[in-house]
Amino acid sequence: MTGNWYDQTDRALQLAGKGARTRQCYVRAVRMLSEFHNKTPDKITEQELQDYFLYRQNTSKWASSTMGIAYYGIRFFYQNVARRDWPTLDLIKVKREQKLPDILSVQEVRNALVHVRTFHNYAFLATVYACGLRLTEALNLQINDIDSQRMMIHVHRGKGAKDRYVPLPESTLILLRTYWSSHKNPVLLFPALGRGGKEGPVSKRPMSKSSVQAAFRKARFAAGIIKRRVTVHTLRHSYATHLLEAGVNIRVIQRNMGHASLETTMAYLHFTRTGLENACELINSVMGGLTYEHN
Repeated sequence: MTGNWYDQTDRALQLAGKGARTRQCYVRAVRMLSEFHNKTPDKITEQELQDYFLYRQNTSKWASSTMGIAYYGIRFFYQNVARRDWPTLDLIKVKREQKLPDILSVQEVRNALVHVRTFHNYAFLATVYACGLRLTEALNLQINDIDSQRMMIHVHRGKGAKDRYVPLPESTLILLRTYWSSHKNPVLLFPALGRGGKEGPVSKRPMSKSSVQAAFRKARFAAGIIKRRVTVHTLRHSYATHLLEAGVNIRVIQRNMGHASLETTMAYLHFTRTGLENACELINSVMGGLTYEHN
């Protein structure tokens, strides 16, 4: 293999249509393998590849999610860049952890948002929840993405480079208009404000991801929410669950969430008791009267 393996891997990933975050993770996985054996990845043998994964599995005790990223990144490199036809690449299996995320109730979401201290963070987090957006999708929203005539948001640059439209609640539109009037950036809906908010009107970049994450973390602790895995992304999970509980058709939720597979959306059925309660009532009505009277 000639040339810079990092550049070649990144180019191949771009040609394969992988997003920036995926490319970063995959290239990092190959770099870690290279550093482990102290040689460029094209010089690593199949035996050394096996040794690496066994070490990460048995000694490092990597979680399945971490192992999965390493495996898919390294497999992509050897199959598409280094062109190795190794049986090991098909032999390795990574178990997927079936962890269900924590979900906030409607009241918990409202309690958390009440404790958001700054208007820009409140407007951002409220929009994430009200429209079921991913964090990066909301950060990249532009003024032209808001269709106030149809009451829809055009989500560009979504996961997998897929565009979609999501319903825009009237109260959220009012909130966004009020917030935009505080900075009046001609392009970005959530621009980086800079010190004292002076950068907002001319900013070319969105708000910092870490800043909104920190703001939500502080707000949920201030609201007394002690559930373990609660992040900004939890607002998106809660959105889908609350729509299910309100009786919204699951196909509509699938479209709003931008899920390619209905199975992904159906996972939210685990989080709602609405269907369970209805089922219990039906079971009781069908099975009623099955009592034993001893003479």
